[in-house]
Amino acid sequence: MTATPLTARQRRLSWALQIVVAAILAQTLYFKFTAAPESVHIFSTLGLEPAGRIGSGIAELVAAVLLLVPATAALGALLALGVIAGAIASHLGPLGIEVLGDGGLLFGLACVVFVSSAAVLWLRRRELPIVGARLS
Repeated sequence: MTATPLTARQRRLSWALQIVVAAILAQTLYFKFTAAPESVHIFSTLGLEPAGRIGSGIAELVAAVLLLVPATAALGALLALGVIAGAIASHLGPLGIEVLGDGGLLFGLACVVFVSSAAVLWLRRRELPIVGARLS
């Protein structure tokens, strides 16, 4: 079975959201991979420094790349959704909404990534290898 193709409008919307998510995920990589004080603080608070910082950075890098490859965009959205769900849970728990006086910026960006990834996943759900076969 083949996946039902997206309409031109759906494809444009999906690509816009994919680029937004990939850009937000990619811009955090510098901070995670260089052990910026903010990132070290976050993952130390969670008791996951350095493995959690590096591991989440790798997962976010993979998700960003997958989102920018048409054949893997749905998988990238799924991975981004999973990673960012953990980030949101951390903000709603031990980190708090505001981290180191950022005014809630990191939490807000996480929410944008969550909603955008969910939308991409919904638009491209039929492209998922297992789920898509059942939905076609």
